[in-house]
Amino acid sequence: MKKLVRTGLMLILLCAFLQPDAAFSKEDVAPLSTESQMCIGCHASVTPGIVSDWKNSRMAKTTPGRAKEKPDLEKRVSFENMRKELADVVIGCAECHTMNPEKHEDTFDHAGVRVHPVVTPGDCAACHPAERKEFSENIMAEAHGNLEDNPLYGALVTAAAGSLKFSDMKLEQKEPSDDTKADSCLFCHGTKLKVKKTAGRETDMGPMEFPVIQGWPNQGVGRINPDNSKGSCSACHPRHRFSIETARKPETCSQCHKGPDVPAYKVYSVSKHGNIYNSQKNSDKWDFASVPWKVGKDMEAPTCAACHISLLTTEDGTPLAQRTHRMNDRLAWRIFGLPYAHAHPQSPDTSKIVNKDGLALPTALDSTPARDFLISENTMNKREETMQQVCRGCHSSGWIKGHFSRLESTIEETNAQTLTATKILQEAWEKGAAKGPSENKSPFDEAIERMWAETWLFYANSTRFASAMGGADYGVFAQGRWYLTGNITLMVKLLELKTDLKQKD
Repeated sequence: MKKLVRTGLMLILLCAFLQPDAAFSKEDVAPLSTESQMCIGCHASVTPGIVSDWKNSRMAKTTPGRAKEKPDLEKRVSFENMRKELADVVIGCAECHTMNPEKHEDTFDHAGVRVHPVVTPGDCAACHPAERKEFSENIMAEAHGNLEDNPLYGALVTAAAGSLKFSDMKLEQKEPSDDTKADSCLFCHGTKLKVKKTAGRETDMGPMEFPVIQGWPNQGVGRINPDNSKGSCSACHPRHRFSIETARKPETCSQCHKGPDVPAYKVYSVSKHGNIYNSQKNSDKWDFASVPWKVGKDMEAPTCAACHISLLTTEDGTPLAQRTHRMNDRLAWRIFGLPYAHAHPQSPDTSKIVNKDGLALPTALDSTPARDFLISENTMNKREETMQQVCRGCHSSGWIKGHFSRLESTIEETNAQTLTATKILQEAWEKGAAKGPSENKSPFDEAIERMWAETWLFYANSTRFASAMGGADYGVFAQGRWYLTGNITLMVKLLELKTDLKQKD
């Protein structure tokens, strides 16, 4: 009886949905597969926000076949061939959530259909294979493993997220729980999704069985998915609208690039580019949906996506930069997250790096780069030229040359400051004022060690970001040079105090 009621309810909802004014105007109507019709028949009532987002998406209004017919510069898909039954319908619920079911550990029976809750880059590749391939070669795609598979980063995660217990005048550092890591570092780096079991749940359609997925929900850029793919497209293109407009706005990047360790959004906000964006973004001078993105016509100043990802052209359609989802294609330097700025790694999997100290870091503690694992100077020059081509959309060659020359000077200066802080820390280890890796101890759990980490993780990073993006005061008194030199000064004073106390003992 319950099954008949549920079936009747589904049919009523489906009929209501399929009325011409229920989803789109007549001119917008595109063919929807029977399977997706059935999904929406229930979910229009159960999760109306999801259905509303999808209705307003480009995917709901055009088919992959139509998208393929666009001129090359206007295309948003990159597939060469596709099954006709998929090419000739809009991309709805079923097209994504039943894709590659045999590859998905999270596939389960749902209302008579084999579906999976986690849609992955491997699924999106049906329409966007080039974007998937580029992203898989991007350092973001390896963000989970680069953090979790590197013991030094593991110690940093513990220092940042692990709880402290005080007893007998000593602090004991606890390892963070899986939930704590998922709620902190792995929120952006990505969790590893693993199906633990299935469990029954009462729903509006009656009792149903669902997979219980460890690490879910998560949309981190390096998420390890149930089909073994890496990444989450919805980190930048939020489901279920998957909007290019949203991905092009700096507020999207701010989800993971706002803290003092990666202050790109805060620096952008106080830069001249950010000033123009914030004062004009709601005017008719900006078109965040246009493909290609025409400099001077569709936008008045670059956003994060303009500099790092988007296909940019002049108003007459001359390309300035090709679209890429390999975000380091336009970056010569890696300026954050590590003690020293350095050339980008050759492989996105940085856990493979071994420096002269035997550590999985691209530079040694004395700043010597692990050159065998980093891109060549020639590649750096090519990437910088690609980025400068973006700048030429608005700036003269003299302006660009001066800007990049100043950035390289700042990189050299901040690396030198980090080296100074590192020498102080090494002195502390040698004199027994702190216990470091040579004694199998964390390099982040004592006060002077945390101050050392803040020197490069916060203040050197912020100074470099401010230089790279025109952030001015952010790189001086807000979070930059003042605190960088101040922290080094305090490290010396703490070293003197600890050394004096040790001698008295």
